[in-house]
Amino acid sequence: MKGVCPLTTQKLSNYSYGPDCFQEMPEVLATYGFQSAVLIGGEKALAAVENEILDVLQEAGISVTGSFVYGKAATMANVETLAQLEEVQVADLIIGVGGGQALDTTKMVAKKLGKSLVTIPTICSTCAAGTGLAVIYTEEHSFDFYEVTGPAIHTFINTRVIAEAPDQYFWAGIGDGISKGPEVTRAMQEAENRGFEPPHIAVLGRAIAQCSLQSLYQYAHQAMADVRENRVSPAVEEVVLAIIISTAYASNMVVQPSFDLTTCHAHAFYNGTTVIRASRKHLHGAIVAFGVMVLHAYFDEQDQLAKVASFNQALGLPLTLEDMSLSEGDIPAIVQYTKSTAEYRNTPFDTEQLAVAIQKANQFGQALKEL
Repeated sequence: MKGVCPLTTQKLSNYSYGPDCFQEMPEVLATYGFQSAVLIGGEKALAAVENEILDVLQEAGISVTGSFVYGKAATMANVETLAQLEEVQVADLIIGVGGGQALDTTKMVAKKLGKSLVTIPTICSTCAAGTGLAVIYTEEHSFDFYEVTGPAIHTFINTRVIAEAPDQYFWAGIGDGISKGPEVTRAMQEAENRGFEPPHIAVLGRAIAQCSLQSLYQYAHQAMADVRENRVSPAVEEVVLAIIISTAYASNMVVQPSFDLTTCHAHAFYNGTTVIRASRKHLHGAIVAFGVMVLHAYFDEQDQLAKVASFNQALGLPLTLEDMSLSEGDIPAIVQYTKSTAEYRNTPFDTEQLAVAIQKANQFGQALKEL
C-alpha cells in the first residue's frame, strides 16, 4: 500500500534564531503586510519578553490589539474563551509566546479563526513551536486529543531567552527530543510491516528525525552545562534547533492526511501516565525520556535500551517509575489508557507486551542505579 499525499504543498515554519533574533521581526513580518497583532502566551513568558516584542512591533508599524494569558493548560475551554475575545478576532496576526501548552493553545485559536500565527518559544521543553500539531488536555489534566493545525508561518527562537529560562525546561526538552528518532523510525517500520510504502515526504521526515537524535546525543551534555550558567553557546544552539526545528519538521512531514507516524510507544506511555495524578508534577519530556526506554524494551532492543538509559542517567532524566512518582501498581491503569490514544490507533501494539516492557525498563533502570 503506497502512502498517498493528496496535498502536494507541504507547509513548514520558517524560523529565525539567535540571541538577537527579535530584531529580525520587522523585516520578516513586513513581507506579509500585517497591520495588527495580538499576543497570547504564558504569564511568565509574557512577563519575560512582552516589552521587547512590543517595541519591535512598534518599529514594524504593527499595532497591538491586546495581550492575554492563555490560561493554565491547553484545553478547549481556554481555546474557546480566547477565540471569543474581540481583540483576538480583529487582529491580523496571532503571536504565541511561551511553552508547549501556551503555543498549542494559540495554534488552536489561529486555526479556529483562520488567522496567521507566529510562535515565540521562551523555553525549549518541546517541539511545539514548530509543529503543525496541538496536544489538547481535559479539564482534569489528562490527555484528550491531538489536532492537526498546520504550523506557524514563522518561529522566532531567541536563544538568550531560552538560556535564561529555568534549566529544567531545557532538560525536559532533551528528554522529549530523544524520542523523535526512535518513534518515527519504529512507527514507519511497523507501518511498512503492514504493507505501507512510505512516500518521499515520510522518508525525508524519518531522516530528519534520526539526525535530530544524533545532535542531541552529541551536544546535550555541554548544552545543559551552558544553560545552567545562562550562557548561549554553539552547543545550546544545536540542541535548541534539534528540538524546536528538526523534530518539528520531522513531525510535520510524517503527519499527513493519510498517515500519522510521528509518535508511538514512548508517547503512548506518557499519555497513559496522565491518568495518574501523582505523575502530573513531572515535566512531559522527562516522562517521555523513560518512555523511550519502554519503546526499546518492547522490541527487545537491548543495545538501544542501554544507550538511552545511560544517557538518561548522565542527564538525571528518569530511569525508574519511582523517578516519576509512579509504581508498578500503576501499570494496569497506564496501559488501559493507552488504548484510547492516537499512538495505539496509528501504530497498534500489544498492551500486555507494553505492560511487560514498562516493567523491564523499570528493572533495567533500577539495576543501573545500583551499579
